[in-house]
Amino acid sequence: MFGKMMNRYYYGKSGKGDYTREDLPTNRWQLFLEMLRVRFSALFKVNLLYVVFWLPVILVIGRAVSLAYSGLLNITDVQAQLTAGEITAEAFNQMNATYLEALKALTLQTLLLLVPAIAITGPATAGLCYITRNWARDEHAFVWSDFWDVFKSNWKQALITSTITGLVPLLLYVCVTFYGQMSAQSWVFVIPQAVVIMVGVLWLCSLMYIYPQMVTYDLNYRGLIRNSIIMAIGRLPMTVGLKLLSIVPLAICLIVSLLTPYAQFALLIYAAYYILLGYALSRFIQASYVNGVFDRYLNAQIEGAQVGRGLYVEEEEEEEQSESVEG
Repeated sequence: MFGKMMNRYYYGKSGKGDYTREDLPTNRWQLFLEMLRVRFSALFKVNLLYVVFWLPVILVIGRAVSLAYSGLLNITDVQAQLTAGEITAEAFNQMNATYLEALKALTLQTLLLLVPAIAITGPATAGLCYITRNWARDEHAFVWSDFWDVFKSNWKQALITSTITGLVPLLLYVCVTFYGQMSAQSWVFVIPQAVVIMVGVLWLCSLMYIYPQMVTYDLNYRGLIRNSIIMAIGRLPMTVGLKLLSIVPLAICLIVSLLTPYAQFALLIYAAYYILLGYALSRFIQASYVNGVFDRYLNAQIEGAQVGRGLYVEEEEEEEQSESVEG
């Protein structure tokens, strides 16, 4: 019985005919759902390969969370002592101030450690984006060989991108803290503080387009960044929406941790999700959207470039496309 189930999983039900042209998806939503169904199990494989490069980031963040949580427990115990009258309010305030200073130092230290930790993920992200791009438009990709081929062929641009990405949280923290302190003296410093935040958010949004372009087109780095920023701004609502969608698991984890006594279970489930599936699924969703953006803004402007890969195209439309290419 189990053997029959596995055969159906890999080969489909017996007696079911092959796909015809009319069975192909006619819009990107249908294409996304169909490819997600077909490639869902394979996303686990590529995610497990990709998550190896994120282990340093996971360890750095895990260390920071553990230390901050331990300090918070100590403050809770001290607060209980204050309530019981075992210590004075002055002593409690001193301990609380010491904890806040230690927390600031821990935050800065963690952000510094994250710079090299995030930097090494860049080439691997290029490999993941290539595979999810192909799968999202109904094309084949080998998890192991294609991942490493793209890793090696795009490592320079990918390493630059991931190094900048690693620096962004550190620069945001330093600049926002500095301008925040200065704004207490003059409201004028709110302007550079807002500008820094906007630039940081814009860079994070443009990452959705940088890596897929990197593995799809032959562009110099300046053109790669320019195109990505333009598309991030031009498609800002959807770009921000997809970025917010990617942090839904984190938001759920934080809500459960803060409002229930199951913080440890929430953190374990959150970690397991990203170790097993989270990175690849997020990139697959983004690739399904970005492929359509590239068709509209880039492929349509490139002579001979194929538009709408994986979608059903009427024969008349195909003839018109072929005639335009020949012309």
